[in-house]
This record gives sequence, C-alpha cells and structure tokens, in this order.
Amino acid sequence: MDVETMFLNGNIDKTIFMMQPKNFVQKNSKNLVYKLKKSIYGFKQASRQWYFKFHHVITMCGFEANLVDDCIYHKFYGSKYIFLVLYVDDILLANNDIDILHETKRFLAKNFDMKDLGNASFVLGIKIHRDHSQGSLRLS
Repeated sequence: MDVETMFLNGNIDKTIFMMQPKNFVQKNSKNLVYKLKKSIYGFKQASRQWYFKFHHVITMCGFEANLVDDCIYHKFYGSKYIFLVLYVDDILLANNDIDILHETKRFLAKNFDMKDLGNASFVLGIKIHRDHSQGSLRLS
C-alpha cells in the first residue's frame, strides 16, 4: 500500500513561518509570511512528523512497534497475526488471515489517503516469492 500524501499528514508541534514562493507574491502583500499548520514536502522534519503521526494512529489500532526496528509493527489475534512494515510512504503487510488483512487495509484507508498496489513482488530491490500451496514466503 502507498500513502498518497504522506508529507501532508504530519502535524507540526512548533510555530513555523515560511516566506512566500516567488511566483505567488502579490504586490500589496510582499512582506507577508505563511504560518504552517501542517508539514509540507521539503520541510526538514516532514518525515519525522509523518512517522510520529503514523505511529500514533497505528498503535491506537492495537499494533505494537517492534523492539528492534521502529518501522515494523505487529498485531496478534490468538493464532492469527499481521505484520506491518513502514518504509517512507510505502506499507508492506504480511499476515495469515485474509479478514485481518482487509480490516487493516480499511483502517489505513480510513485514516490516511491510501492507494492499494496489490500483492508486492519486489521490496527494496528484493524479490518476493509466494507459494500459497505450502504457505511459504521467500525473499531473494
């Protein structure tokens, strides 16, 4: 899954002003500045603010962050489970129950502007091999 406007999802916890872009300055308002309400692309802390927002939302849904890597989350329902891997604005989901997968996708789409890219075949240049008959997942 892909987060469409990830940089616009981050909230800003400080007061930040921005000068007007050159082509948008009007003659009678040359000295005005913009007060940012949300994170924007190019803002040095945009990725950080996006992560904090994502972490807050996903943990409110019952996901727990991995102790080793903050961008890996998991959620268990007895013997059923789902893993969520966040890489910038891409989300990789791995699970053993289709209902949990659909529930998680609906939750993500409700909270963020998402695009479902279907089954992943490559991630970070690594090929994903699935064998549904054996219930296996391999990376190469």
